[in-house]
Amino acid sequence: MTELRRRMDDDMVARGFAERTRESYLWAVTGLARFYRRPPDRISDEEVQAYLVHLLRERQRSWSTCNVVANGLRFFFHTTLRRDRTTFTIPAPRQRQTLPAILSREEVERLIAHTANLKHRTMLLTTYAAGLRLNEVIHLRVGDVDSSRMTIRVEQGKGGKDRYTVLSRRLLEALRAYWKIARPSPWLFPSQETGRPLHPTALQRAYHLAKLRAGISKAGGIHGLRHAFATHLLEAGVDIHTIQRLLGHGYISTTTRYFQLTRHTEMGPDSPLDLLERFAPPPQG
Repeated sequence: MTELRRRMDDDMVARGFAERTRESYLWAVTGLARFYRRPPDRISDEEVQAYLVHLLRERQRSWSTCNVVANGLRFFFHTTLRRDRTTFTIPAPRQRQTLPAILSREEVERLIAHTANLKHRTMLLTTYAAGLRLNEVIHLRVGDVDSSRMTIRVEQGKGGKDRYTVLSRRLLEALRAYWKIARPSPWLFPSQETGRPLHPTALQRAYHLAKLRAGISKAGGIHGLRHAFATHLLEAGVDIHTIQRLLGHGYISTTTRYFQLTRHTEMGPDSPLDLLERFAPPPQG
């Protein structure tokens, strides 16, 4: 690790940045330095602006990706290098009203069944059955699973908040079967190479491969399992405040968007995870 990279990472740690944010910001500065092939502290605002335009036009990166890059570079120049001001920016995106494609209950079952190995299959099942974000599932510890209370503790989720979500009986059985074979500790889903939490791209690849094998053509990444969790519960009559609590949303308005994605149909007993055993009571505490 270079001195500049260490200083920037120390600055982010001191300000309580989440690990995923730190990785993204460090990646942004590394990309800039590689593009110009010189240290990032010797790159001007005008050159940063040209790099952002290159990402948008030539590499056709999304606005959200470029926004993360710009924020990471601002932090580097303002906080780590202590420059008074920067002039680079990216244009605001056109606001497109798009809704995610929701996996059906049958598609979720099919996708999980077509996952290549036990670890990835258990991770995808956990993502759906507990309504987790990608970064939350890869950072679960063995001790976060509480079979006596039928809860999963999510430590330092988005926004630096802890919460509890539901642990269904079927998920508990799957986690026990996985643990008997893998014996992970302390991380529930560690990398075989490092012993640290599995890298996010590994699980994303596993998700897309499972979709391909299952013959599912709907767009979207692994976050679609979290969307499906919320939408399926709402369709079956779970109240919006319970879903908000399980998802860890700070604002009810974030959760109510799922009203636009629901299909008001009768739910049979053969839906995924038996729809969390027809909605186990929400975890307390």
